[in-house]
Amino acid sequence: MARVAGGSGFAKCLATGMAVACLNVAVAAAQAPDASILTYTGPDRAERLIAGAKREGQVTYYSAMIVNQALRPLTTAFQKKYPFIKMTFWRADSEDIQTRMSAEIRANKLVVDIAEGTGIGELAVRAGMAQEAWSPELAGIPEYMRDPRKLWMPTRMSYFGMAYNTRLVPAASAPRTYEDLLDPKWKGKMVWPLLTHVGAPLFVTNLRLTRGEEKARAYLEKLRTQNIVNFGAGNPRTLVDRVIAGEYPIALQIFAHHPLISAGKGAPVAAQLLPPVASAPGTLVIPKGSRNPHAALLLMDFLLSKEGQTILVNAEYLPVRPDVEPLATIAPIVPSRAGVQENFVTPEKLNSHTEASAKIVEELFR
Repeated sequence: MARVAGGSGFAKCLATGMAVACLNVAVAAAQAPDASILTYTGPDRAERLIAGAKREGQVTYYSAMIVNQALRPLTTAFQKKYPFIKMTFWRADSEDIQTRMSAEIRANKLVVDIAEGTGIGELAVRAGMAQEAWSPELAGIPEYMRDPRKLWMPTRMSYFGMAYNTRLVPAASAPRTYEDLLDPKWKGKMVWPLLTHVGAPLFVTNLRLTRGEEKARAYLEKLRTQNIVNFGAGNPRTLVDRVIAGEYPIALQIFAHHPLISAGKGAPVAAQLLPPVASAPGTLVIPKGSRNPHAALLLMDFLLSKEGQTILVNAEYLPVRPDVEPLATIAPIVPSRAGVQENFVTPEKLNSHTEASAKIVEELFR
């Protein structure tokens, strides 16, 4: 397996069919208390959830969201709304959440009631860990963002683009298309995040999905001559900080709103969308064997509601509900607002393409 794919629990899970098979056995043995409530749609649903949550008294949330910006405000607001539920959270990258959740299920000692992060949804589905669930709040989310199986729910959007240091790259000369990246003047001056499934592998996946395999390969053969630097430590946010410091003039495949947040604080950085813009949702799942399904559903409803989405917006995340406005400071990178073509990469496509895309990165760019 290429080092790119082997560098994370995410890629290892994709590559190890036996691990998935073993996990399915463990999942089959897990029995969730009153799991039928997860798909209940009756008019007394709210009353039943509250009654059940009072008995459970707690809920545990694993999330890739930032603690001070999002998880603490969410916890405070949720416990104010439901004071009889003690909410605890554990923050980690999506790959680490997947690893920990898998270990808990294999040991039949599930702690988590809800897991959330980019890529978590379909990973859990593929491993047989996710339970079907329903929320009335789904009606407020565009259908193309939803899983028809109701095994994962979208929580927040990510749009991917380019960051550049405005002291090193004048706005007038900054690349605006994928073809612009082939200009010889950018040779050796670009960097991208390597050890993350939404980094270089998603850059390749987006091209494969929008151009087809043959044309994407032809483009990537040209791009390889540009000597893109492989950034193998930290996350895409860290890479934006390196661009701000002037270490790299241009960073590809970063969360497009991060440069805008920094620019608003005076940093010499700007964001640029390269159409078609890859977008991917953060997703949540309720794993099989959840010990607190009633409280888990209340938390899921809260995260998908206008109230919960507004908290995420104030934490500088991008909402999945069209009736919740993103912050004005980061709204310009939403493709529909910028008049730029978007390619929505579902969790299924993300997971089915990542391993092959990682191998292409390894072959052409390492």
